[in-house]
Amino acid sequence: MFTQHVIKKLSAYCNGELAETESRRVAEHLLKCEQCHKEYEEIRLGVRLAEQLPHLSAPAEMWSDIEALLDATPRSAMSKTKTGDWLFNWKSWQWATVAVLVLIASAGIIVYRRSLLPPALPPPCMAWPVTSLAGAPRIDGHRILKTGCFEAGELLETDASSRVNVNIPQIGEVEIAPNSRVRLITTNSSEHRLALERGVLRATITAPPRLFFVDTPSAEAIDLGCEYTLEVDDAGIGLLRVTLGWVMLVRDGREAYVPIGAMCETRPGIGPGTPFFEDASDEFKEALARYDFAGGGDEALRIVLTDARDRDTFTLWHLLQHTDEPARALVLNRMIALVGLPSCVTRKGIMQLDKEMLDCWKDELDLVWF
Repeated sequence: MFTQHVIKKLSAYCNGELAETESRRVAEHLLKCEQCHKEYEEIRLGVRLAEQLPHLSAPAEMWSDIEALLDATPRSAMSKTKTGDWLFNWKSWQWATVAVLVLIASAGIIVYRRSLLPPALPPPCMAWPVTSLAGAPRIDGHRILKTGCFEAGELLETDASSRVNVNIPQIGEVEIAPNSRVRLITTNSSEHRLALERGVLRATITAPPRLFFVDTPSAEAIDLGCEYTLEVDDAGIGLLRVTLGWVMLVRDGREAYVPIGAMCETRPGIGPGTPFFEDASDEFKEALARYDFAGGGDEALRIVLTDARDRDTFTLWHLLQHTDEPARALVLNRMIALVGLPSCVTRKGIMQLDKEMLDCWKDELDLVWF
């Protein structure tokens, strides 16, 4: 990273003339240097204004005026010369004409060669590059024709026919589905955070865990190195589906670890419910939703425990931490009946929610769950 100011490099940076490595270093410096960032904003404004200037061709009558002037020049010059000097002046005019033709030909060659050059690349984004995949997405109300920049504080919106890809440098990428509203909260070396207000996003994250976050109206999704889809409807209800790795959902001290192949619903005022595997029975999932969000009570819990398979001890392991006596004892008894009690835990320790024992049992159950 640069230890000195980068003002001398800003013009080339804004015009896309730096190498990729150099450009990235300038961008990192601008995130931390207020003086250089202020200078960058002024230069970028000038570049944008210049890009908006219209390209005009010279009117045809201008060339007619030039030709008329050239035609008139030798006649006036010859009328003022002596008869003996006419040969000298005619040769001078010939040389002048040749010079003009050479200049015109040279200009034509330059224009032609420039037309063969590839178009200039847009200046690199200070934050996240955005590519329109369909329709007419907008950032802060401005339409994205093909590419754009998504910066902290801005709102990205898609309508029913539009979707976009958002590149997060050195982190991963996010695809925003139609009818979505997403705000970029912050992006820096220790935290990259979005807020999904409504709609659907699909995240593919390759960064180390706990660098990428998504806020929803009912929970915070914390990436633990994964791929997932997160949905939020108009009522603020969220649904997380994980297709690779793990995601943690958090709200007011309530946590849910959601692994590959699992799902978890979240609701405003409640937070995340209990995660479950997608291949669980419909009766199991419906009863779990009633227990988590609709006051299903003992009857809903009975159905969950009765319909649970060995693999559904993943859900029961979470329920242990979200239930009190005597419901916790019922959950524990069902887990023991399905998979037994490993040597690293005791019934008393689990009933007291001993963290080390819960973690040990979780590690022992990985082979059952996956």
